[in-house]
Amino acid sequence: MEKRQELYRGKAKSVYTTDNPDYLVLHFRNDTSAFDGERIEQLARKGMVNNKFNHFIMNKLEAAGIPTQIEKLLGDDEVLVKKLDMIPVECVIRNYAAGSLVRRLGVEEGKKLEPQTFELFLKNDALHDPMVNDSLCAAFGWATEAQLARMKELTYQVNQVLSKLFDDAGMLLVDFKLEFGLFKGEIVLGDEFSPDGCRIWDKDTKKKLDKDRFRQGLGGVVEAYEEVAARLGLDLG
Repeated sequence: MEKRQELYRGKAKSVYTTDNPDYLVLHFRNDTSAFDGERIEQLARKGMVNNKFNHFIMNKLEAAGIPTQIEKLLGDDEVLVKKLDMIPVECVIRNYAAGSLVRRLGVEEGKKLEPQTFELFLKNDALHDPMVNDSLCAAFGWATEAQLARMKELTYQVNQVLSKLFDDAGMLLVDFKLEFGLFKGEIVLGDEFSPDGCRIWDKDTKKKLDKDRFRQGLGGVVEAYEEVAARLGLDLG
């Protein structure tokens, strides 16, 4: 399949059209951003690590019966995906208190949440991705009630699969965000799943192994991502 022109350039990925209107190429760049793009740095190897990490995780989810946009790994930093009509709402599951939840509610970081919490956020950097709810999504036409119900169902399925995967490797899946889109009328998991979009801690030491290392100036960002990959049995080559 032939890669053609750049369709969209995000904070860390570029999207290219192909000669097939149903498929796109995602290019994972070394760019690393925080605070809605206010801070951006280049980190060597990051594009490669996130691309292969995402491909690995999406294949695990596909094997568990969760539909994803992933098609084929094309190289170190590129992957072929289905072209989705993206829904502009992020689904967030929190298994432990961290990040914005701690800041908003003043709760203790690391508190286990039973049951896990589910939240919706509008994808809008200018508005700093505000929290929304089902009725707002329906009222403004961002997603239908049926679409939201399916997105929530799939998000909980992802949490069940991946929480066990990380737990078996000695890590806690603290929280994560997912994006979905429509492919031929079906809700499909899109975008990416990598340490850029979730929080992962060592189970015993609570060492942070995700993008909080960049946000909080802890250093060793890519090395932490590579450690997670190695623990999961992913050979980055």
